[in-house]
Amino acid sequence: MPPPPLPSPLHRRIGWPPGLQQSRTFVDARVKWVRDRGLDHAVEKEKHLQPFHALKDLLLSSSSSPSLPLDVIAAHRDDLRLPFRAIRFIRLFPSVFLEEFPQQSAAAAPPRPVIRPTPELLRLHDDEQRALATCRAETADRLLRLLMLAPDRRLPLRLVDRLRWDLGLPRDYPRSLLPDYPDYFQIVPSSTTAGGSSGALDLELVCYRKDLAVSAMEQYAMRTGGYKKGMPLAFPLHFSRGFELEKKVRKWLDEWQKLPYISPYEDGSHLASKSDLAEKWTVGVLHELLHLLVPKKTEKDNLILLGEHLGLPPGFRKVITHHPGIFYVSNKLRTQTVVLREAYRRDMLVEKHPLMGLRFQYIHLMHKGKETGSKHKDGKRKRNASRVLDDYKIKDGEEEGEEEDKEYDDEDEEEEDEDELSAASDVDTEEEESDDEDEHGNRSAAREKNFPCGGASRTVRSWRTMMRRSSV
Repeated sequence: MPPPPLPSPLHRRIGWPPGLQQSRTFVDARVKWVRDRGLDHAVEKEKHLQPFHALKDLLLSSSSSPSLPLDVIAAHRDDLRLPFRAIRFIRLFPSVFLEEFPQQSAAAAPPRPVIRPTPELLRLHDDEQRALATCRAETADRLLRLLMLAPDRRLPLRLVDRLRWDLGLPRDYPRSLLPDYPDYFQIVPSSTTAGGSSGALDLELVCYRKDLAVSAMEQYAMRTGGYKKGMPLAFPLHFSRGFELEKKVRKWLDEWQKLPYISPYEDGSHLASKSDLAEKWTVGVLHELLHLLVPKKTEKDNLILLGEHLGLPPGFRKVITHHPGIFYVSNKLRTQTVVLREAYRRDMLVEKHPLMGLRFQYIHLMHKGKETGSKHKDGKRKRNASRVLDDYKIKDGEEEGEEEDKEYDDEDEEEEDEDELSAASDVDTEEEESDDEDEHGNRSAAREKNFPCGGASRTVRSWRTMMRRSSV
């Protein structure tokens, strides 16, 4: 069954004034970015989770024996997106990965370590596989709705691969999920080749389901009763503590919320690209997209790549900064992550998908190992240096020491990178207000007194780096 034609222009069917969508009243004002520490923590606590999960899947990909030589893992470093050398990454999580050395004769070459999972990791992996099997139908529906958002009813397969983690898809979804839903999906040659490359593939929708073409906003309005297509729907607003809208921006926002709500599953191409109504439709598309994702957040680059395939107007990125009560942009982990505010209470999801519950258990297991290892970090380095494989260990220790220095530099520069990301974005930045403004002011004055030429935070970070290196 071919996809249905796109709907006719909505203002003709819904009956609002034809000139409504042509107006543009957004005030020319800068909307300041205010830090939300809860949402920042929601992003930051998943540090290293994706490469950790990828390494776990690689390790358990062999059904005969869940183990791999270190050399094999190191060869897949780029595919796993490991932030540094494989051996160092593995040693960050001693309660998750076991490092073993095969017994060999003295004349043989020094053995390379073999990496095995701990029983706790095996248990969590089994729980995750059961959750994926239980949520198969729901996962397929969410992927189908993503394709329904696209005017062409198809998306590049490489883009779906990029969103696989956020969509909660199995790693081998083209083989394990898609074939079970032939009435939903088909993989076809790409209609346009990216960058002149050949052999590109698209994931195409087979059958459009009208019963699924209901957005999260509409579902909520229907549960409360009295909603009809085209009626105004106001987006939930949640601002960071200390954030204040200018009076003229607040007035514009109140009027903007009263505009008719156009479903993201409807065609918005007929709307004037710079109109308030087009902006509300764009917000609706981004809102629905984030709602389809398991963590209710994704990297800003993912939204940018999706924008052209979802029919969003040029410059739609500014919509995110125009509405800080709906979206929050976190600068943690050296990237920009767009978070759907209403889906979170501080750093916790309001409605937690089963996969997210398991991911939080992975995070807990990762930190469980770190808590033990961090207290004896220096002693552990000395013990590692005195192991049986002296030649291998000494060489590895030297390289690891160099990378440890680099890690300290990376930690010290992380805040600077965050500031640079904020400066490069479309919004002004402003720290979240402290509970005690007077105390905060006194601390600021003291820093200015001690560092009259500025650069206090940079000097402190440099001092910390020097102390850390000296301790190593």
